[in-house]
Amino acid sequence: MKIAIHHTPGTFSNRWIEHCEQHGINYGIVNCHDNHIVDQLKDYDALMWHYYHDNYKDSLLAKQLLYALEQADKVVFPNFYTNWHFDDKVGQKYLLELFEAPLVPSYVFYDKAEAKRWAKDTSYPKVFKTRRGAASANVRLVKNNRECMRLIDRAFGKGFGQFDPSQAFADRVRRFWETKNLLELVKGLARFVSPPAYARKAGRDRDYVYFQDYIPNNDFDIRLIVIGDRAYGMKRMVRSGDFRASGSGHFVYDDIEADVLRVGFDVTKRLKLQCAAYDFIYHDGRPLIIEVSFGFGIKGSSKCTGYWDSELKWHSGEFNPQGWMVDAVLEEVIRSKETRTIVE
Repeated sequence: MKIAIHHTPGTFSNRWIEHCEQHGINYGIVNCHDNHIVDQLKDYDALMWHYYHDNYKDSLLAKQLLYALEQADKVVFPNFYTNWHFDDKVGQKYLLELFEAPLVPSYVFYDKAEAKRWAKDTSYPKVFKTRRGAASANVRLVKNNRECMRLIDRAFGKGFGQFDPSQAFADRVRRFWETKNLLELVKGLARFVSPPAYARKAGRDRDYVYFQDYIPNNDFDIRLIVIGDRAYGMKRMVRSGDFRASGSGHFVYDDIEADVLRVGFDVTKRLKLQCAAYDFIYHDGRPLIIEVSFGFGIKGSSKCTGYWDSELKWHSGEFNPQGWMVDAVLEEVIRSKETRTIVE
């Protein structure tokens, strides 16, 4: 067996390669952006690619290539079930509602008049989001009907870019007071003139509007990562003077309630996900999912002191979640070959 890995420094691929070399797993490095990638992959049993939502080239071809390979019976990570709703909060709304997963109540409108009728009758505050983006980008607390109407007008007008320099600068100011790193402020000012490349190329979100209920009295959200029958996680403390937790940089590791673990394992299994990073928040003593992604930060696991299995048993010690991904892909390759042998 041989695994193909698209290597981008700083992504999962660093640990995939490390795991393969430590355990004698046969692998090779490929370039998924190459015109001849299909020919390159002929001698491989699987492809693993941690593509990024903010890499415009990746967004042009990643899902299409992965789905094409999977349709040709090649094992891939992330596969279709894990991947199709990545960086699409609206798609996740439909999926989680269909499977009756505990989702924070969410609302999407494709008609301006309908959105305004809802805005007139709903309660506030609400949380506005665009369907794309991470680390709380384009996430706003809507305090009243007037603010909501302005957002609806903009959503069905010029829309929203993938990068908000004002919001990003405010985050840098917060980090400056913590780190006293003046370069943070200089970079933030520069983004008003030169936004990131992905934001310039990716186009604007428009002609729809998406909201979620605001759940008050939470000092944190919970990031739970489930890979197969193992899970680990952390609490992300809400930013000072803000309602958002994602991107705060302040964590409490390993302190995850059993009901969150149960929901994470259950939803991951029912949705057939290879890997899932959930954001949870509590409401009336019940954990609710905010959103889910196959991708997540790679530093958090190094600060966790262990993980849980699907029976909620705690296992202390260091672990490599990206290594779990490689092992799962190898197991899937073996099952796929056994199935083809039986059929033949």
